[in-house]
Amino acid sequence: MKIAIACDHGGLRLKNVLKADLEEHGYDVEDFGTYSDDSCDYPDYAGPAAKAVASGKCDKGVVVCGTGIGVSITANKVDGIRCALCHDVFSAKATRAHNDTNMLAMGQRVIGEGLALEILHAWLETEYEGGRHDQRIKKMMAYEGE
Repeated sequence: MKIAIACDHGGLRLKNVLKADLEEHGYDVEDFGTYSDDSCDYPDYAGPAAKAVASGKCDKGVVVCGTGIGVSITANKVDGIRCALCHDVFSAKATRAHNDTNMLAMGQRVIGEGLALEILHAWLETEYEGGRHDQRIKKMMAYEGE
């Protein structure tokens, strides 16, 4: 599975921890930056990562900033993306099982590295349930392009 990963300066440390862990677990990771803690704009990194997921170049994506809010909003502007901002394991599992999210956002200034890794693996390892959720996702995605 190929994972797109991106951050701004406020999420660099956590992105690097997540990236190393993903690679350690055998995932193919494409890093869209940023690569330094110099101040930068999160849309410049989260946008291209989301486009890679939407196009199928990457299977899923993970984006990080200080709060996770900016990167999640940016990712959700790209057609085909369902990015969930998660700061707990329950939400990470639920958003995969019920919303079939293809991107995960987290905030480096909100959660610690240990919890972020638990969230990441819960999100990656939870399968979409389908069934009654298919109709809801179809309705959700119908708003794209309006």
